[in-house]
Amino acid sequence: MADAVADAAAKLQLGDAPADNGAKLQLDEETGEWVSKGELKKRLAKRAKKALKDKNKDVKHTTAAVKVSQDGTPSKKPKEKTEEGPIDPDAMFKQGFLNDVYNERPEKAVFTRFPPEPNGFLHIGHAKAIAVNFGFARYHGGKCYLRYDDTNPEAEEEIYFTAIEEAVRWLGFEPYKITHSSDNFDKLYELAEKLITLDKAYVCHCGDEEIKLQRGGEKGTSPRFRCKHAEQSAEENLQKFRDMRDGKYKPREAFLRMKQDITDGNPQMWDLAAYRVLDKPHHRTGSKWKIYPAYDFTHCLCDSFEGITHSLCTTEFFLSRTSYEWLNKQLVEFQPMQREYGRLSISGSVLSKRKLKELVDKKFVRGWDDPRLYTLIAVRRRGVPPGAILEFVNELGVTTTNSIIQISRFEQTIRRYLERTVPRLMLVLDPIPVVIEDADEFDGTEITAPFSPKNTAMGDHKIKFTKTVYIDRSDFREVDSKDYFRLAPGKTVGLLQAPFPIKATSFTKDEATGNVTEIRAVFDRETKKPKTFIQWVAAGEGSGSRKCEVRIHNALFKSDNPAAAEGGYLNDINPESEVVYPNAVIESGFDEVRARAPWPEAAGEDKLGKGGPESVRFQGMRVAYFCVDSDSTEDKIVLNRIVSLKEDREKS
Repeated sequence: MADAVADAAAKLQLGDAPADNGAKLQLDEETGEWVSKGELKKRLAKRAKKALKDKNKDVKHTTAAVKVSQDGTPSKKPKEKTEEGPIDPDAMFKQGFLNDVYNERPEKAVFTRFPPEPNGFLHIGHAKAIAVNFGFARYHGGKCYLRYDDTNPEAEEEIYFTAIEEAVRWLGFEPYKITHSSDNFDKLYELAEKLITLDKAYVCHCGDEEIKLQRGGEKGTSPRFRCKHAEQSAEENLQKFRDMRDGKYKPREAFLRMKQDITDGNPQMWDLAAYRVLDKPHHRTGSKWKIYPAYDFTHCLCDSFEGITHSLCTTEFFLSRTSYEWLNKQLVEFQPMQREYGRLSISGSVLSKRKLKELVDKKFVRGWDDPRLYTLIAVRRRGVPPGAILEFVNELGVTTTNSIIQISRFEQTIRRYLERTVPRLMLVLDPIPVVIEDADEFDGTEITAPFSPKNTAMGDHKIKFTKTVYIDRSDFREVDSKDYFRLAPGKTVGLLQAPFPIKATSFTKDEATGNVTEIRAVFDRETKKPKTFIQWVAAGEGSGSRKCEVRIHNALFKSDNPAAAEGGYLNDINPESEVVYPNAVIESGFDEVRARAPWPEAAGEDKLGKGGPESVRFQGMRVAYFCVDSDSTEDKIVLNRIVSLKEDREKS
């Protein structure tokens, strides 16, 4: 069912560029809308005008705020404008939908639950469910259960149980209790028998086609009618149900149905299944049971058993609220309240377990945790901090509308979060050695570099300046031009933190490949302010610099809606979704950054040493944000790009 919902969500194409006019439209990144080039130009001009007006207003207010004393001297300095920080982390609980839900049932002791099926890895949409359920309980001083809905032994594996709990804790939440639906198998069976004795359930032997006819036929246009087996006596149904329990029926030969209201307009009242025969050992109860309860029977009753006050789920279960309340009123005293919010999806991705499995099995990706996927283990390996995910959910807010969000919007939140929380280092992806011929006096000297120019609390570190340094191949041109401001023969460029700018004097090339292999340069001691500064990494054994492999991950699919691609989503695979730089180099400050991880200390990575390799995060200046990949060893550093820098498109 979850796969079908994910596929249906993908088909909505919310926010996608129209297929016919996609080439003529441009994305308004602020609103997520596709608009004409002219319209976008108007919007940007209007925003720029407003920004200038606001800036002038701030200047005016600042000037007015400077009071002058009788002797003509300012009595105090104007306040400096501070950077905009994160929004209130509890905003989504203080207002809007979730605030209304609480006011509808303002309990002193709030209990919620996060009830995943342990039959696959959680994805980005589940992060919202975790944040909503655990966050709602925490905000109201309550408790949240982690309950595994383990009623289908055919699909459940231990690896999923472990991954789910790790994801919850990584996001910074502590379950009140970890429970399983299977904890209640005996109790659920007793209540099933009770439902039969109340003449509210019966054993059915119908096949799929017969059930379809009972529910109105293929198109739902014929009259609905109740199954003939509903006329059986309670005694006969009870005996048949016990025969199901004792293994006297094979799968699909019999199943227990709730006797609801076939005339109701809600399909969730059309005599849903309560129990089915399944001759499969359960991971916790072994071979004790030959029958297993269905979701629609199990979920609401387990909510009641655990005293769940607010059962929060996504809108795909809106119609199920009727059957949820109907069954609980038949069998239990405590009545939880179910309410539904909109699910979260990311455009340009697939979340269906079937499709993800195909991508993994056919080696399009490295595994379920490939950084190009949107499973939570993949997002984590990519280096996205848990705090950034929570901030993203909070920024979007919670409503009853399903959201299909542009990848760019998700990445923008990550980028803003990393900008204020991680240190900066110099990294060169495709190195070329530059020999600075007159740098002997500075060879081996130490330079003090801050980890962040904006956050002094991050501290600083020492790096060695060497006569030979590495710069990136993209920062050198063999032939200069007026609109180019980096290194070229006879041209000057600044090296970040270095004593002087450098001017290229000559270069050598590999005759076979045509690639530049070395650049010769001298200090330009006359130029005080070069137009551009570039990053560099010291060369030589004593420099402390490290060689590393860098993986640049781009979108896995070429379009925003791979499910709609001609020939299927596999035909939409982006051949440039992973670009590897095997010979990159990183400066010596990396060792200190790794020793001080996690960056930042937040959510489930809240203290020194807590977090995997992906918690070693930093900004590679002028390149991107990076983290350490789990493929790293003592002898080899592997880095993943988390997100690009805002400046990437504007880099001259």
